[in-house]
Amino acid sequence: MALMSIPKFERLFREAGSLDVDKEDLRRYEEFIAHKTHDLLLLGQAHARANGRDVIEPFDLPVTKGLQENMHAFRDINEDIDLEGILDQMTPLPPLDLEYSDDMRAKLPEVAGGLSVALAHSLKIVEPKLKNPAPEHWDRAFRLFDELM
Repeated sequence: MALMSIPKFERLFREAGSLDVDKEDLRRYEEFIAHKTHDLLLLGQAHARANGRDVIEPFDLPVTKGLQENMHAFRDINEDIDLEGILDQMTPLPPLDLEYSDDMRAKLPEVAGGLSVALAHSLKIVEPKLKNPAPEHWDRAFRLFDELM
């Protein structure tokens, strides 16, 4: 992650979950975003293929009501922080069997932003008084997402 963007991500976690994160946390966060966006895209590919299409569209992703709400929350936070361009660079589209539509390419940073807000919220759900996430907090949150997504 570029040094200039670290304060923006620190602010995202402060605003979304009242959390103070450091550079180690941001490395874990990057891994989380890469892993979860890949999972969503794999499911999107399966959905597109099941519908006889050879292109993955945004509506192919299994976006739940909760993720949709967190994407809206991210949009509000992003107005002040401007993270979408950084998230675009952080979420390269993995090579899959199907192609990605331009709309899908454009939507992925917003999906990653929604996942980011959901992650911050889940860290607080797992440990309500948490201020500085430790590795075990991140591990619990990741396991929770792996169970649900």
